[in-house]
Amino acid sequence: MGPTTTRARFVHNRRRPYAASDEEEEEDQQEASSSSSSSDEGEEEEEADEGSGDVDDEEEEEAEPSGKEEEEESPVAAAAVRSGRKASITISLKKVCKVCKSTGHEAGFKGAVYIDCPRKPCFLCKKPGHTTLTCPHRVAMEHGVIPASRRNTNTSLDYVFQSQVKGKVPMVKPQFLIPNRLECGNIKFHQRRVTCLEFHPTKNNVLLSGDKKGLLGVWDYVKLHEKITYDSVHSCILNSMKFDTTNDGLLYTASSDGTISSTDLDTGIGSSLLNLNPNGWSGPNTWHMIYGMDFNSDKGLLLVADSFGFLYLLDRRLKARIGDPILIHKKGSKVTSLHCNPAQPEVLLSSGNDHFARIWDTRKLEPNSAFASLAHGRVVNSGYFSPQSGNKILTTCQDNRIRVWDYIFGNLESPSREIVHSHDFNRHLTPFKAEWDPKDHTETVAVIGRYISENYNGIALHPIDFIDTSTGKLLAEVMDPDITTISPVNKLHPRDDILASGSSRSIFIWKPKTERDDTEERNREKAKEFVYGSGSRKKSNGKHENSSDDDSDGSSDGKKKKKAKKTQFTHTVKGKGKSKV
Repeated sequence: MGPTTTRARFVHNRRRPYAASDEEEEEDQQEASSSSSSSDEGEEEEEADEGSGDVDDEEEEEAEPSGKEEEEESPVAAAAVRSGRKASITISLKKVCKVCKSTGHEAGFKGAVYIDCPRKPCFLCKKPGHTTLTCPHRVAMEHGVIPASRRNTNTSLDYVFQSQVKGKVPMVKPQFLIPNRLECGNIKFHQRRVTCLEFHPTKNNVLLSGDKKGLLGVWDYVKLHEKITYDSVHSCILNSMKFDTTNDGLLYTASSDGTISSTDLDTGIGSSLLNLNPNGWSGPNTWHMIYGMDFNSDKGLLLVADSFGFLYLLDRRLKARIGDPILIHKKGSKVTSLHCNPAQPEVLLSSGNDHFARIWDTRKLEPNSAFASLAHGRVVNSGYFSPQSGNKILTTCQDNRIRVWDYIFGNLESPSREIVHSHDFNRHLTPFKAEWDPKDHTETVAVIGRYISENYNGIALHPIDFIDTSTGKLLAEVMDPDITTISPVNKLHPRDDILASGSSRSIFIWKPKTERDDTEERNREKAKEFVYGSGSRKKSNGKHENSSDDDSDGSSDGKKKKKAKKTQFTHTVKGKGKSKV
């Protein structure tokens, strides 16, 4: 599926007259963090940990285009320096590979093409014998994926599932509409990269987003210009958001500053429910960061987990912590996500950077009391139960694997399927997380952004992939030539055929393409050819400059595709607390 060229609406937020480059913004952050408060230092520590699952091999696997040159001083010049006399300097220019640190070859992105290091295995599937360009998993994502046979169907739990749950799941797979047309976008809505997205549970057109600085944004993408930002909720990375199931105006947020906050979206008043760092910054060995969070609606409990492997239970009514923290992952390891089973909320799924995803019964929580421990090759970015029956599990691992377990009451020693997908990265990106489509009653469709770029008409694009988890096949790849940065954060609407994506500091809304859109697109293409086909052609480039402080490989080389697009601009007012545009 090629890039769409339909007209989309954009809001461009200009916060400052001087737009710093990627390198300058990263340097500013480092300088600010070295002299800032404890929360900024905690953010630095999180940034290093978030981008690299296994520190010993992560940076070696990541390859970038290298323009570095190694300077070597000749023996004559060295002798002259020792003797104290001046001598001519001889410089030898050698290309250095950023992957293996040796000379004579380069590795990384060359425009839209990824070049493998000859001394390393395939960057996509992590196996030797071929390159990323010729990897069979890149040619066909379903390569090597064999649906597992039904296991262990004679237990009492299986009987309960067959009689009570399976009857509610439709057997006929409905038509699935891919939101592959860029409808609108909010350019540079956030000051730093987008880290999480969440749709409002009752207001269909409202999208909430969090960023690396802890800012919370509320955007009505139909009215386009109606947006609110809360910049005093957290002091650094906002990692997770959950709505109160009894009050859709109350939002719970978790942050790397070690706090859980509840914010009233109507009044903008927020309160702190938990603070794991009451004494401030005293070093990375004591600074707690919160990543995983979920809400148990039956018990009214908020479950959160920190960067040291501990789980905390909060009573939302009393706004107080219940009991002592419980160790659910290896001590000192980060718990990356939590998810309560939609059919049985007392069943909890946790994921961590100790290379495991674990299933728990929250009624009998004790260390080492997990129902099952699902082993992975590297850091587990996320784990989710299927949205309807809660019978399946979907995990995303840094080893470029998406794993699916078809039956949580069966044999969990090995997954039903492993799907090779490009989402391994180094740093300066929000971790990729494959998520189920909440509207899909067959519980087979998942969405996730792609790291390795593809060459589309000379433009390097990073598609958003829709995957059939039952077969491993790629259903669709969603992209637009105006979006050349990576989209690691993606959220499907719970009721409408809409996809929201976070790419760098911008947010985009996608809707399904209709036959009318195809007709209008063909007419516009004909008009463009007629108008601009003469000798005195005008260049019309509707590309929005979406510079990123995080995505170093998001730029594109080669000839840009011409596109006429109507762009709308607004100005976002900065300030403490709540600002409305």
